[in-house]
Amino acid sequence: MNPYPDVTLHIAGKPRVGRGADLAIQDPATGDILTHARLASPGDLDDALQAAASGFQAWRTTPVHERCRILRKAAELLRERQNGIAQFLTQEQGKPLAEARGEIVASAEVFEWFAEEGRRAYGRIVPSRVPDARMLVLREPVGPVAAFTPWNFPALTPARKIAGALGAGCSIVIKPSEETPATCLALIEACIDAGVPPGAVNLVLGDPAAVSRHLVTSPVIRKVSFTGSTEGGRAVAGLAAMGPKRATMELGGHAPVIVFDDVAVEEVAAAAAARKFRNAGQVCVAPTRFYVQETAYDRFVDAFATAAGRIVVGNGLGAETTMGPLANARRCEAVDSLVSDAQRRGARLVHGGNRVGNRGFFYEPTVLADVPEEAAIMSQEPFGPVAPIAPFRDLDEVIVRANRLPVGLAAYAFTSSGSRAIALGDQIEAGMVGINRFEISAAETPFGGVKDSGDGREGGIEGLEAYLVTKTVSQA
Repeated sequence: MNPYPDVTLHIAGKPRVGRGADLAIQDPATGDILTHARLASPGDLDDALQAAASGFQAWRTTPVHERCRILRKAAELLRERQNGIAQFLTQEQGKPLAEARGEIVASAEVFEWFAEEGRRAYGRIVPSRVPDARMLVLREPVGPVAAFTPWNFPALTPARKIAGALGAGCSIVIKPSEETPATCLALIEACIDAGVPPGAVNLVLGDPAAVSRHLVTSPVIRKVSFTGSTEGGRAVAGLAAMGPKRATMELGGHAPVIVFDDVAVEEVAAAAAARKFRNAGQVCVAPTRFYVQETAYDRFVDAFATAAGRIVVGNGLGAETTMGPLANARRCEAVDSLVSDAQRRGARLVHGGNRVGNRGFFYEPTVLADVPEEAAIMSQEPFGPVAPIAPFRDLDEVIVRANRLPVGLAAYAFTSSGSRAIALGDQIEAGMVGINRFEISAAETPFGGVKDSGDGREGGIEGLEAYLVTKTVSQA
């Protein structure tokens, strides 16, 4: 086991001890303090902005073929270092080591995708209306980027922003969650070791409100990318709008799962439980609200509860663990409150419903049946290992229930009817819809939501587009 690393800022190609307040980083499995770090002072933030400005000039003029080579090298380094990074990812975030390793590999794939996609930021020539002239359309990097990421995927979410920005030729100042900083720092180090110029990638830590105001309102920053709560996203988007500056917002969700009676119900239930309890339910696209057709309802609930009972809860470093702790005490309290509220409103507790142990932030995989729509958990994203299940009668009814919330990040549906599958894909209001499968995200596909779940996309060709501007050149 490698020791948890020292945590620093990273500015202009070098680690730096912040000049702000002290930060204690906690192991959610034990409650122990892993290390102490220092937050960024206003002066540190100014230095990061200056570094990003100079780093942008160096990186944007680097030939795109060389940028591709460097980003592919960063991906290679992440794969080589995946075991070490995964260990301290698990220490600071809690997820099992197997999930942590998978996240590092997925992050490397994101770097590879944007390495290649950056080579395809094509412009075009528009036929001129007059002789001896050309009309050119060019695609150029937007400029220095300010990015903000949460704690639940401390490698993959920063990777999307760092690789997207660098792939387009932008520089970046990223502020990861103060609860999980070491993982993002490892991504920065891989970039620097691969050859990204000093200043093109920078990492700062600090109070989210203060750091976002300082960075987003700076004239240096030309683009903002935020992943987090809807409330936090509104605040950051408001700051960006004062620019105005381009902003990508990936915000909260509450994914419905619709299961019809014409599928292998027990198999779908087992697959749904595995996805629901991944990362202890702390996944923005996790299947969350389960609507099951009445004629299959009891079988689904029983199979789901059986699968939940097989989950092994424990320290993510343990070889047998299949579900780690919640990220912090706040999540335990929030989940407990939602479970209690659902029961008061008539929901039936089928499995779980309690905290586990007296150290760390563990909560049992929990299954609630017969959950009424007025229960808070049917409107508030639980972001924890709780699955509320309710019956429905027909397609028209369940579409209304699935679409009733103001969020729309992900959704899932299972049916063997081709016509019904088309109707579900057309009528569900979400940025990503899985029909008969839970796999909806890859480096090459756009990731993002509709309604209050945000605006803009990460991943795919759309993810590169977010960091590019269009210039028309009329040349005689």
